[in-house]
Amino acid sequence: MGSKNKLKRFRENETFDNVIQPTREEVVTNALKLKGNWNREVFKNDNPLVLELGCGKGEYSVGLAQANPDKNFIGIDIKGARFWRGAKTALEEQLPNVRFLRTQIELVDYLFDVDEVSEIWITFPDPQIKYKRTKHRMTNPVFLAKYRKILGDPGLLHLKTDSEFMHGYTLGLLQGIGAEILYAHHDVYGNDYSPKEVTSIQTYYEKQYLEQGKKITYLKCHLGK
Repeated sequence: MGSKNKLKRFRENETFDNVIQPTREEVVTNALKLKGNWNREVFKNDNPLVLELGCGKGEYSVGLAQANPDKNFIGIDIKGARFWRGAKTALEEQLPNVRFLRTQIELVDYLFDVDEVSEIWITFPDPQIKYKRTKHRMTNPVFLAKYRKILGDPGLLHLKTDSEFMHGYTLGLLQGIGAEILYAHHDVYGNDYSPKEVTSIQTYYEKQYLEQGKKITYLKCHLGK
């Protein structure tokens, strides 16, 4: 993506009323006053709150919001030029139950209160296969502890990825902390019993993976406390 196009999208994001772009200082000092108040202040209802972490172009956030009007969705990513597409689509389709938040994933427990979130989706994260990159994996023990903190009991965690490594690594960690595995499969498109919400929504990169013959893995669990 050209730098001019990125700048254009950044400027357009600033005009979207479904995009929130706090500074890091605003997040860590709770200057936004949104922690614990997302439903009341942003969505104006008491519906379950669902996060998509590392939302990319926002396809899953938008797709889930379309399919579940009785839930609130927030797509989170640090790259605003990417989720611009999802935010624009949500506005064009007048979806009141989805927002986009530009921030770092590691700040998620500064932005959401204990038990405030109902579900977390992680779709096609960078698996960070090298050992020295373990701290950046979005399902490492530090991140899982943050998710457990903000998820209400029992709390649902979804991971959809083309990486067998990421799938197996995460599954092992979840079993080690006593999470209740509700579903786990290494080829969701080759399984007739895959959840509809997993096969009916496809991200930009997922479509490319499928064209290349890659298998898509998925797991769902009660993360618990």
